[in-house]
Amino acid sequence: MSFLELKDLRIHFPTDDGLVKSVDGLSFSLERGKTLGIVGESGSGKSVTSLGILGLHKGGRARISGEIWLDGEELVSASAEHVRTLRGKKMAMIFQDPLSSMHPFYTVGQQIVEAYRIHNDVSKKVARKHAIDLLGRVGIPQPDRRVDSYPHEFSGGMRQRAMIAMALSCDPELLIADEPTTALDVTVQAQILDLMRDLQRDFNAALIIITHDLGVVAELSDDILVMYGGKCIEYGTTEDIFERPEHPYTWGLLGSMPRLDREPTERLLPIKGSPPSLINVPSGCAFHPRCAFEDRTEGRAKTEVPELLETEGGHLVRCHMPRDLRRAIWENEIKPNLEAAS
Repeated sequence: MSFLELKDLRIHFPTDDGLVKSVDGLSFSLERGKTLGIVGESGSGKSVTSLGILGLHKGGRARISGEIWLDGEELVSASAEHVRTLRGKKMAMIFQDPLSSMHPFYTVGQQIVEAYRIHNDVSKKVARKHAIDLLGRVGIPQPDRRVDSYPHEFSGGMRQRAMIAMALSCDPELLIADEPTTALDVTVQAQILDLMRDLQRDFNAALIIITHDLGVVAELSDDILVMYGGKCIEYGTTEDIFERPEHPYTWGLLGSMPRLDREPTERLLPIKGSPPSLINVPSGCAFHPRCAFEDRTEGRAKTEVPELLETEGGHLVRCHMPRDLRRAIWENEIKPNLEAAS
């Protein structure tokens, strides 16, 4: 069994308007030392998946079924108390907005010390030295002085580094980064991505990067999972997704990605329409109302939910179009248009 394995995970939320199917039958696996990128538009179920792995929906209104296996332990059926003991030590998360995720009334050092001492029986002095070492390791200058600073006294990039230091304080074996570079400028983004790559290599951790930015996953990920409407619609190696994508939604994501080699006057190729409501997910293939190739499925896209099937070598696609047709469309229609726009 893999270090992390999800089997048919479903996370639904009952509301006055209906049942929100945020995650609806998701399965994947991840080994130590490997990186999985989960991509998709806002509302596709990416962040709900990560919070589900961490057990942060337990005790709430969420209806959770399926299995989450972490290093041989099943977490969906485990008690909230047990999962809490694993957070920080076995698995940790880097949140999207460190300013709202860190407590404003405590110094950065105090918060790292607290996270470390929860799982380690050490004195405050030893924990403080560990916090200073971590801040230095993630590239914060003068860590022995900045350890006593408050979160609002850090820049955005330094806050994100401090959040990474806090997540790494107990050497977790699984690290989940939810949009880790969204609020940062481009040069700081590159620094944070380099830092995460180096730290993952040093700690041999399994890493999940959750983002809508394909450039980020291209830089870091071994495998990529594309989510839409709470489901996985394509899964494969980074090379598969960028060189041989087979789902129309993935084609749309690639076409709407800004390129440094593109003239500033060139227009991006957006995906028409909006992401579906997770209360009223369209029948059949959830993407069919936005799909330019829906008419090539002989009407099945509107009525049948496509299965997630292997196309070859672990590359999975959820689409009614035959594999040969998908590949022909990519090679003859989509790929030339993307190359012409660059």
